[in-house]
Amino acid sequence: MAFSRISKLDPPSRGIFRRAAVMLCSLLTSLLLLHCLTERCGTSSPVKASSSRVEGHHNEDLGGSIRSKRLLYEWTAGSELTGYGASRRSSRVLADEQTPEQPEESFMLPPPDLVASRKVSPRFAGKLSPLGEGSKKLPQALIIGVKKGGTRALLEFLRVHPDIRAVGAEPHFFDRNYDNGLEWYRDLMPKTLEGQITMEKTPSYFVTREAPARISAMSRDTKLIVVVRDPVTRAISDYTQTLSKKPDIPSFESLTFKNRTTGLIDTSWSAVQIGIYAKHLDNWLQYFPMDQILFVSGERLISDPAGELGRVQDFLGLKRIITDKHFYFNQTKGFPCLKKAEGSSKPHCLGKTKGRTHPNIDPEVVQRLRDFYRPFNMKFYQMTGRFFGWDD
Repeated sequence: MAFSRISKLDPPSRGIFRRAAVMLCSLLTSLLLLHCLTERCGTSSPVKASSSRVEGHHNEDLGGSIRSKRLLYEWTAGSELTGYGASRRSSRVLADEQTPEQPEESFMLPPPDLVASRKVSPRFAGKLSPLGEGSKKLPQALIIGVKKGGTRALLEFLRVHPDIRAVGAEPHFFDRNYDNGLEWYRDLMPKTLEGQITMEKTPSYFVTREAPARISAMSRDTKLIVVVRDPVTRAISDYTQTLSKKPDIPSFESLTFKNRTTGLIDTSWSAVQIGIYAKHLDNWLQYFPMDQILFVSGERLISDPAGELGRVQDFLGLKRIITDKHFYFNQTKGFPCLKKAEGSSKPHCLGKTKGRTHPNIDPEVVQRLRDFYRPFNMKFYQMTGRFFGWDD
């Protein structure tokens, strides 16, 4: 009797067991799928964890974040991905590795252990920077001379142009610091964006015999700018600068001549030697064509700064942005100043070391110097195709 009652309950019991088995399989399948998703995305389960498992989930998230940073670094600096397909692959990897709880990571330099353990593409090594900041490049244009010709004024005027970035101090790389190497030189340069020109000025390059060959070895396409000035006035200005530092030096007149009685000029004195422009230019023309050298008039840089700056901007292939509106004439100093300097809203004049009052020089000595320079000036006019009017 009892046996018959149990037998009657068997079919429903089998149905219950069957449904329980199906539910168990579904649950296991869901857990397996959830586990797979967790492993792929690098995140913890979206199901709320108990307090005893919070720490474990935090560690998983941290691991995902570290993987994300490493992938970002490899993609930026070390991978060889190129082209449209590579861009899509790298974007997909980054999207897969980014955790939902973390905001998108901006670019940051990798930790030292990662740098040591992974090979970085030489093209980017040591030159990585956040987007928009640009990179350091070797200069495409140089102001190579001449001392006391107006090079500082020209550089300050040019820095107003948004497409010119220039070093403030004189690097003296191609005359004094060449042994430091090009990477040392590059590191002195400001960062530039695409389309901007990197510049520097060192006036002593023009009279340094090795400079043309060294600059040509860096780049034969380098554009060269030389600010020239009446060599007699330039020599007096040079002497004035030295006198301000060494008040006990001999007089200008005594330094000018090897023998004043015979009137023989001492061309070994640097103040005189720098002004023999034709001689120095001969050396440069062995390495650079004339169309890569621009000569700026130091006198016109004072009387018509916008005009001379227009020529320089054309030479550099830049739009004429620096115009008359950028200048005003300072009566006290006797030369033009900027209404607004680079990075400032205030007027800017060159420092007190510029525009010094020259000492009175014996007129006879001045005339002898003019006679000495005349043939060199004439040759210089012929070489450059420009008449500077120093012998009127």
